[in-house]
Amino acid sequence: MTATPSQPCTPGSRAGVGSATETADAGSEAATGPAGAARAGVVPVAFRSSRVRVRRGHLRGTLALVTAVTVSLPLLALAVPAAFAGGGTRRWFGGRGESQRAEAQAAKDAAAAAFYELDTAQRDLRISIETIVAVDSSPAARRAVSDFEAIGHRIDEVSRQYISAVDAHDLDRDDLESSVAARARTELTAAKTELGKAKQDLERFQQGLGPLLDKAETQLARLAPAVERARQTLLAASNALDSVRAAGLKADDLAARLAALGPELTKLNQGAGRHGVPETLQRADRVLRDAEAVRAEAERLPERAAEIDRRLVSLRTRAQALTTRTGQVDPVLSELRRRFAAACWQDLQHVPDQAAENVRQAESKLKEAQQARDEQRWPDATSRLSTVRALLNTTDEAVSAAGDRLQRLNAVSKDPQQEIERTRFAIRDAQRLAMAGRQTPEQRHARPLDESVARLDRAVASLEGRHPDYWHFLTETEGVRTTVARVVAQIREERGQGA
Repeated sequence: MTATPSQPCTPGSRAGVGSATETADAGSEAATGPAGAARAGVVPVAFRSSRVRVRRGHLRGTLALVTAVTVSLPLLALAVPAAFAGGGTRRWFGGRGESQRAEAQAAKDAAAAAFYELDTAQRDLRISIETIVAVDSSPAARRAVSDFEAIGHRIDEVSRQYISAVDAHDLDRDDLESSVAARARTELTAAKTELGKAKQDLERFQQGLGPLLDKAETQLARLAPAVERARQTLLAASNALDSVRAAGLKADDLAARLAALGPELTKLNQGAGRHGVPETLQRADRVLRDAEAVRAEAERLPERAAEIDRRLVSLRTRAQALTTRTGQVDPVLSELRRRFAAACWQDLQHVPDQAAENVRQAESKLKEAQQARDEQRWPDATSRLSTVRALLNTTDEAVSAAGDRLQRLNAVSKDPQQEIERTRFAIRDAQRLAMAGRQTPEQRHARPLDESVARLDRAVASLEGRHPDYWHFLTETEGVRTTVARVVAQIREERGQGA
């Protein structure tokens, strides 16, 4: 900007345009004299009055001030936005460029949130997979692990895409171009989309893990209580064994069984992390079962000892009684020989000798059982007592058979008709059942009944003579009744199925 004085002046009297400072200096020096005017580029007029010189010097000072202000206005216009922009970091009026930057930043924030959600979901799912692997070794569990690894590779790919998009664009740059911001927004939005798809795949995979995870969590929930129950049962077994020993019973076999569970308890204490959840659960169940058996037997041991003592006394008394009864077999056999045919008593000839031998063996086993009881070998004592009981039962049956034989032979010899009528009644009852609701009986029922009638007739005929075989007669009638009973049972069963 230049200023022209209102007063006429000589050629060359136009003031030169310079900086605001130089113009002000020229005005002030013009008021001081010719030297200042010369430096300002103005030709002085020697004949002007002092008033004219003062007025011209004042005018030049005013013009210099106006020039300084005018030149400073563009600089001030540039400085004001910079001051409001926070020290020159960004432009104040961004327009479309700032809008693109904001959209890119929003896309970056959304992608970051999607990345965080995917990472959290992957971490949670990894815990589920580790839970399944710790419990389940089935093919389904191994397939789930491989599928999870494949999803993990997919997640790694989309994560690298997201990180590359973030690293490729600095959205805080002052000179960020709109095209760069738009490209950043596109890449970050695409990364967010891929992260979302990966998260959806992860969620679908997690839903399919439901049955495996439920099974694994169920077993894990059982783990701690199962181990604790096993420990408590072992402790109870140990306490029961101590009580038995305090009562004077050794229970060495129970102590050995309890000591064998020591290594199993050590493995339980080492935990499922070392031995696996399924193996630990099985071990806990096994320890619980074995320790419970030891505890129960230890608690029953005093009662068992008392029971063995009672059985020793009872079987010893029974053996003595059988010894007395065995001595009565010879008179019975003598009467049988005197009154009945040889076929009625020949099978009983060995009874006295066999009974005496059985009683002798029983007494020997009783001594062994007593020794085992004294040494607290409870299984051996129980086994010997069982042998004694079997020997005495056999002897009792043999001795009783001789007496029963004589009694039955006496009864049939006096009145065989009672046995005959008993057998015929059974046959007639079966025949009525076979004919019930029918004109003719079925052959599979009629034939054995007819044979039974003929068999009874033959048995009755065998009673004729001087020395009839009454034992054969009794055997035949009993056989007939057995056959008839079998036919009756068959008829009832068939009719019951038909109904």
